[in-house]
Amino acid sequence: MLSQLVIAWLLMASNVVIHAYGVTLALRWVRRHASRSLSLRFGPSLFIRLAGWIVLLHVAEITVWAGVYELVGAMRDLQSALYFSAVTYTTTGYGDLVLPQDWRLVGAVEALTGILMCGWSTGFFFAVVSRVFSDRQTAA
Repeated sequence: MLSQLVIAWLLMASNVVIHAYGVTLALRWVRRHASRSLSLRFGPSLFIRLAGWIVLLHVAEITVWAGVYELVGAMRDLQSALYFSAVTYTTTGYGDLVLPQDWRLVGAVEALTGILMCGWSTGFFFAVVSRVFSDRQTAA
């Protein structure tokens, strides 16, 4: 069980690294395009692109978990591992696929990590939206 917890911790850490780099890149992109985002024409485009990028980050993080599940034999194939990981990461939890007993705690850590990463994304998205609308009011 200790080895599985170490793996879970490393997976969580990899998700934090992916998210940190991804959010940093997004922030740099938003800053470069902030002046255009002040117009009603570009505002929705900025938010759609940002949401797409954030979803892509989450898909990458889910894929990391799934790859490990398949690699260690906790899931029978990559398709099942991706599905299980997505359902777990998003805390949907259908329960139609489950990890072997000795890997179940890893699934719980994935769910906690997913909550944390989604919260981080929500906070970041809210900050960008707030900044754009704050800049619009200042410019008006």
